[in-house]
Amino acid sequence: MNPILKDFPEEFSTERLLIRMPRPGDGKAVYDAIMASINELKHWMPFAQKEQSEQDVELNIRSSYISFLKREDLRLLVFLKETGEFVASSGLHRINWSIPKFEIGYWIDSRFSGKGYMTEAVKGISDFAFQELNAQRLEIRCDAINFKSRAIPERLGFSLEGILKNHDLSVDTKELRDTCIYAKTI
Repeated sequence: MNPILKDFPEEFSTERLLIRMPRPGDGKAVYDAIMASINELKHWMPFAQKEQSEQDVELNIRSSYISFLKREDLRLLVFLKETGEFVASSGLHRINWSIPKFEIGYWIDSRFSGKGYMTEAVKGISDFAFQELNAQRLEIRCDAINFKSRAIPERLGFSLEGILKNHDLSVDTKELRDTCIYAKTI
């Protein structure tokens, strides 16, 4: 079956979170979160290396919306169920529908970190991938020294399959970095 015809929910929830595909108009909330979190995001996220306007972020959201509809990349936005506040961006990336396998990426608005939201979101996304998308493999890749990011797959029972030495450059491109590969399979 052509992945673009694959039908699955565009949103789902966990105990405290609503997780859904991006929609036009979400850019302002995501932009505000980036601005509030820029000092932390700059250490790890390539998109945080250059200044972005609210319009730039809205364009990115709209592009993500189209990619979601085409089943090329499944970005997911995370909101508090109780208040509707935007908490984090995540998603299922580097998709191979023939297996199917996905890579989970994520970042959180710093104002909401330390409350277990990202772990809860990644668990919900993992459950969604296995139950709704018939995933056979999920991966989480992160910089070996990003201990907050590494803690999430470790808490959720992902296996550390390996550490790729000198695999990537730091986001500022000034030093070589190792990449951890965590995975969960059926």
